[in-house]
Amino acid sequence: MNTREAIDLVILGAIWGSSFLFMRIASPEFGPVALVAVRVGIAAVFLAAALAVAGRWGDLRRNGAALAVVGLLNSVIGFCLFAYAVLFLTSGFAAVLNSTVPLFGAIVAYLWVGERLGPPRMTGLVAGFAGVLVLVWGTISFASDGSGLAVLAGLAASLSYAIGASFTKKYLGDVDPLVTAAGSHLAATAILMPFAIREWPAANPTIRAWFSVISLGVVCTGVAYIMFFRLIARVGPARTVTVTYLIPVFAMAWGFLFLREPVTTRMLTACGVIFLGTALASGVAEPRPRTMEGAGEPLL
Repeated sequence: MNTREAIDLVILGAIWGSSFLFMRIASPEFGPVALVAVRVGIAAVFLAAALAVAGRWGDLRRNGAALAVVGLLNSVIGFCLFAYAVLFLTSGFAAVLNSTVPLFGAIVAYLWVGERLGPPRMTGLVAGFAGVLVLVWGTISFASDGSGLAVLAGLAASLSYAIGASFTKKYLGDVDPLVTAAGSHLAATAILMPFAIREWPAANPTIRAWFSVISLGVVCTGVAYIMFFRLIARVGPARTVTVTYLIPVFAMAWGFLFLREPVTTRMLTACGVIFLGTALASGVAEPRPRTMEGAGEPLL
């Protein structure tokens, strides 16, 4: 990975970290469903334009059903649950929950596609979920004004992302990633729009909230996906997936800088433990045999 690619990776982590900040700002005014509908709608237009330039519209028709499932799992269920979670949790806290996606991914891959879980990966799963316990222990409540349901929503969203990743690998593994991104967001937009119309806020959201949701759609989804695919093509999936470790760091930083959200020792400790568990559970920390450049199975 050269300097330019390393900078792109950091920028991608910063962009995806900012998505929690923008959700935290916009979700109280739009509501989770309307927020996500506008977000995926904007992203769908952006990605569809890129798909048209690439001349890949035919691939959408051939994979319509599978793309709809991916859109449901990732952009409908996952986005909506996190948009709900940030109504009660700070940006950084929600981002640390999001970092459990590779842990859930390892479990789903084992149960669904039979991917092997050796002792290092099992150790990683235990360590990763221990980090989640460190984060939430003694801090959540299931009272009406508590954060318990929000934490469960964040973990359920992470599980939904993990199922979506395995589904994508199994049924869309040979499809161009740009087709998957555009098709899934178009499907998610179609699914969400009727609910968004019903749940549209009575009071018009502020300019600050609109700026946040437009940033979510254009930058955090459209631009970020294109950067993500470009990095996969240049440095490979194994290196690109390390962006997972940057997202909570930036989310905590943006939340502190712009919303004065606290960054606690508990959050930092949990983040470190989850990262260690993720590195083991995802196989990133396992010794790998030397292969020819570009060989090997993608991690995403």
